[in-house]
Amino acid sequence: MAGWDRNQMAARAAQELEDGTYVNLGIGIPTLVSNYIPEGVDVTLQSENGMLGMGPFPTDDEIDADLINAGKQTITEMDRTSYFSSADSFAMIRGGHIALSILGAMEVSEQGDLANWMIPGKLVKGMGGAMDLVAGVRRVVVIMDHTNKKGESKLLKQCSLPLTGSKVVDRVISNLGVFDIVDGGIKVVEMADGVSLDDVKAATEAALVS
Repeated sequence: MAGWDRNQMAARAAQELEDGTYVNLGIGIPTLVSNYIPEGVDVTLQSENGMLGMGPFPTDDEIDADLINAGKQTITEMDRTSYFSSADSFAMIRGGHIALSILGAMEVSEQGDLANWMIPGKLVKGMGGAMDLVAGVRRVVVIMDHTNKKGESKLLKQCSLPLTGSKVVDRVISNLGVFDIVDGGIKVVEMADGVSLDDVKAATEAALVS
């Protein structure tokens, strides 16, 4: 079984971007999506820490320590970039002005429940902006590995971790392929290179439907 690596998952997620829309990219693999925006697609990337119009990651000679995304990674600005308070940023999110959020996850259930903000017993800095994002944006796409480090499925019948949001996920892009949340379970939309349906079934606890 081959499957996609992190960059291939990000490149596939970039195909979800629609021209003329405002998009929020979560911490982790989702931030890589900015490097794979398709030619001819004009999207405006929004960051919870108060930036609208993020460019791709900088080269070594472009690094500006004052320009960071919500994950504290250095980024580049564009001619149309604007800056504002975090309060204004969340007003955009809560007001329904962001078309798409691409987030990482620890678990997703077959009902579209999302768990991505904490693991009980581990130190966390806070819940972050994900709870607002999944409640305020129009479409939620998750990028994550299909299984955890123990080889256990992360696409589950029910999430075991505290929920970020209930019935909020529309699509999951994993290293094994692309999956939609539909009535009755998870629908296989596309499989990654070298991955078979049997591979997907073996790695998925959630119900797979045609």
